Amino acid sequence: MKKTPRADAQRNLDSLLEAAKAVFAESGVDAPVREIASRAGVGIATVYRHFPQRAELIAAVYRREIDACAAAAQVLAREHEPFEALTRWLHRFTSLIATKRGLAASLNAQDPTYQAVPAYFREHLEPALQSLLGAAAAAGQVRKDVDTYELLRGIGSLCIPVSEVGPGYTRRMVDLLIDGLRYGARAAP
Repeated sequence: MKKTPRADAQRNLDSLLEAAKAVFAESGVDAPVREIASRAGVGIATVYRHFPQRAELIAAVYRREIDACAAAAQVLAREHEPFEALTRWLHRFTSLIATKRGLAASLNAQDPTYQAVPAYFREHLEPALQSLLGAAAAAGQVRKDVDTYELLRGIGSLCIPVSEVGPGYTRRMVDLLIDGLRYGARAAP
């Protein structure tokens, strides 16, 4: 049975993961551990106690972001009509993919720490998207034949940086993809 961490230990871990996320976004995944520890307000020993290998820290940050994105689906479904909830979630997912390029590149490394992350990604994000797609399809707002994983992969492909286009390119392309989900939709009776 896994022991629940003490409240202060959980705060340290949360602070550490949030600091690592920020430092990775600013300086890349090879940023010094000292910088992460300093930003989190913890000692270097605390970082290494939780994450003896850098790969473990990178994977933990990525999993935390996946969890937050997946959890957003339920919140959006409660707060918005189905197509709007789906659209907002797809934009959130786009942001996750676009801003985590460095982390994703690290995950392609041969380090065994990363081997479980793609399955984690699918296990958490596919059901979240499927719930939103199903609600929008049931409401007649999107077509019913959309494959969840293909849609996730399609957005991932649209998030690949393209040097000759300006800012906002990815969002415009994802908006076109989202508009395409409506093609062939049948309004609910």
